[in-house]
Amino acid sequence: MATAVEFGLDSFGDVTADAEGNPVPYAQVIRNVVEEAVLADRLGVDAFGLGEHHRDDYAVSAPEIVLAAIAARTERIRLGTAVTVLSSDDPVRVYERFATLDALARGRAEITLGRGSFTESFPLFGYDLTDYDRLFEEKTELMSQLLTEDAVSWQGSVRAPLTRQQVYPKTESGRIRTWIGVGGSPESVVRAARYGFPLVLAVIGGDPARFAPYVQLYHRALAEFGREPLPVAVHAPGFVGETDQEAADLLWPHVRVLFNRIGAERGWPPMTRGRFDADIAGGAWHVGSAETVAQKIARTVQVLGVQRFDLKYSAGTLAHELLIGNIERYGTEVVPRVRELLAGGTASTS
Repeated sequence: MATAVEFGLDSFGDVTADAEGNPVPYAQVIRNVVEEAVLADRLGVDAFGLGEHHRDDYAVSAPEIVLAAIAARTERIRLGTAVTVLSSDDPVRVYERFATLDALARGRAEITLGRGSFTESFPLFGYDLTDYDRLFEEKTELMSQLLTEDAVSWQGSVRAPLTRQQVYPKTESGRIRTWIGVGGSPESVVRAARYGFPLVLAVIGGDPARFAPYVQLYHRALAEFGREPLPVAVHAPGFVGETDQEAADLLWPHVRVLFNRIGAERGWPPMTRGRFDADIAGGAWHVGSAETVAQKIARTVQVLGVQRFDLKYSAGTLAHELLIGNIERYGTEVVPRVRELLAGGTASTS
């Protein structure tokens, strides 16, 4: 029997380039993202996630609005975030927006809560970065209560208290499926277990196998908190081409722009082609032909024992037409092949 694993696609709404190398307008990027999600639904992909960013190289700052547009044009694909930056948002409004999305999507809404990999939202919405940990801890606690859809009584230091407060609308199922995204902090893994959230591991650098201790820690923490087992997902970047060489060659110029821009902000050395190729060969990037990517994904799923794999299919300025091809190969070739590999236990784990 095949392993019960879900397969998703994630995008941050990266601002892509046109044929002349010029940035595509934000409005068109957002419309393109909707078309990409509609294609993913048609191909039978299980889930589609949008990240929240507040900077000029990403077009999506309000994922739930884009997801609502997608909900109106899709039938079965689950629609969520990757991630919702809870620290600089209000948990009550997060619940209300996603409960509304869930109604429009007929129960297909998901949330992935996180701190986010960028900090632009903190000054934008009037939050102090010195409160980084406290904001996320308190708001996660409040969110865990809101998701019960019961009357909420809560008191903390980052927003006004609530006393037997009802929040609307209620969902038809009684709960929105909500995850916590983690980048590699043991404290964050334990927090997810403590509040009873499924876990998403953002595997964006290094061998995915290095995250196995976090999966083990999560399951131990769930048991210690007296909670039932919960699913674990992986979010990792990738691109599917006709051949291994073509995939790497098409992706490389866009990854270089992406990493060098972020690296200049964070003090990283420039990205080299050798480093990129090394990360494809033994790291987080799931890049290559359909067979190569399928083998890589199957290995990641098996070595970590996860229940979902989400491919971050967009990368910097990579054009919409290439993203469409990436989605088509993922849905029609990679996912069926991964299911075969998992069913037969034949994926390489070297």
